[in-house]
Amino acid sequence: MKRNQVRVHRLPIPETYVSYSNPVTHPPILVTGAHRSGTTWVGRMLAASGTHAYVSEPLNRWRRPGVMRAAVTHWYTCITTENEGEYLPAFRDTLALRYGLGRELLSLRSPKDAGRMLRDATIFARGRLSGQPALLKDPFASFSTEWFADRLGCKMVLVARHPAAFASSLKRLNWSFDFDDLLAQPLLMRAWLEPHRAALTAAKESKDILVRAGALWNAIYDVFHQLRQRRPDFIVVRHEDLSRNPVAGYLALYQQLGLPFTARAEARILKASSAENPGEVSRENIYNVNLDSQANLKNWQKRITADETAALRAQTAAVAAHFYTDADWDQPTTQPTQTQ
Repeated sequence: MKRNQVRVHRLPIPETYVSYSNPVTHPPILVTGAHRSGTTWVGRMLAASGTHAYVSEPLNRWRRPGVMRAAVTHWYTCITTENEGEYLPAFRDTLALRYGLGRELLSLRSPKDAGRMLRDATIFARGRLSGQPALLKDPFASFSTEWFADRLGCKMVLVARHPAAFASSLKRLNWSFDFDDLLAQPLLMRAWLEPHRAALTAAKESKDILVRAGALWNAIYDVFHQLRQRRPDFIVVRHEDLSRNPVAGYLALYQQLGLPFTARAEARILKASSAENPGEVSRENIYNVNLDSQANLKNWQKRITADETAALRAQTAAVAAHFYTDADWDQPTTQPTQTQ
């Protein structure tokens, strides 16, 4: 394959999406979904329009304090009007791109921290100077979407990824999850996850990383299914659809969000999905968004066996049926062994 050639069908871009000579005020955007679901890729491709300032994971427990000043004590924190006291003013500052330089300076412990401070402070400063709204990419906001929409005016993009792709990614990286982060949030359990309490408790005791991944996937995407039914203003996209045809997929998403699909955005999307890119993300650079998007679609089939796939399919069947068909579970005749 020739250099820079990509396996996508390039659609003609409507003239109204080619330039951005008359900027208009856009609302902030939140891109969320399970971690390892492709939210980084989606967020960065949307930010390629130049209309928004990209802000990464303010609800990550390991976030930098300059980005968002409220304390975050649990992964997948649930925020509603009941507990918004500390979060509302903090996120208003974040969305206004007011960087907490003093807090950040006090937290520095290494040259790497200083580098992140410079990166984030630059993004915030440039965004404020150019009048950009924020685009938050945060998988850990999955259970707080209605609060972000109703209290902060965010447009919502919910990213779904196939349960086998999600689970196999966690298996490859050997990433577990502490289910006490969910079970220890009474508000989250009452608002969303009480029907999943038994499954989450059982997963907490399981040593099988795929069983644990399946339980987490069910919890998140059962909520997304409910949100899709009651919130028609929320946009739900499948990682797989964007991967199969990135230009057409992102063009449609840009149009839904009212963003200008510029030549710069198209070029960035093509570069990030090119067949010239690696087919698998490096363990040393897990947030790299430049991948062969077509090859990445099939990676889960090489990571887990037919038996593991069957077990995961049975575990997630009730929820997955809202997002995926039987054909989406097809695997090649040659299966990986347990040692692959």
